[in-house]
Amino acid sequence: MKIENRQQFLVVLTIAVAALFVGDRLVFEPLAKWWKVRAAQVAELRQEVSNGRLLLKREQAIRSRWDQMRTNTLPTNTSLAEQQVLKAFDNWSQESGASITGVTPQWNNDATNYLTVDWRVEVSGDLGTLTRFLYDIEQDPMPLKLESVVLSARDDTGQQLTLGLQISGLALTSQTK
Repeated sequence: MKIENRQQFLVVLTIAVAALFVGDRLVFEPLAKWWKVRAAQVAELRQEVSNGRLLLKREQAIRSRWDQMRTNTLPTNTSLAEQQVLKAFDNWSQESGASITGVTPQWNNDATNYLTVDWRVEVSGDLGTLTRFLYDIEQDPMPLKLESVVLSARDDTGQQLTLGLQISGLALTSQTK
């Protein structure tokens, strides 16, 4: 090979390598990153579509559960709601054999479409009666949720226990679906 041909060859080779390098940095890498982002978005959208299809299949069950929950909410009249919950506490106490030593309601109006009431309840009895009392609260369709449970002994042997409960209740003010 002649020197002139070699120089031209090296110049062309250098330009080709530089073009490949620039093409890699300016074209291929951004396209590869874009493709990965696009593939992630497609996967996320497919997952959302799958979740949507599952929700559509469960629509009837979800709607019936919501209707059941909505019909079991506390009345918006605070006096009636307190009376209803106090009667339920009394029934649960009689069924379980536990004795209620204190009940304190506190109403919260934090939103426009619902009211919440927090109950602080003190119950005493042995382990079996308190367990049954908690079971009755959890199994009742009334919209009550146990927020916290504190169990303490009233005697040295641990036979007499006191159960401190914080229970929240729900009253819907708008009955729309």
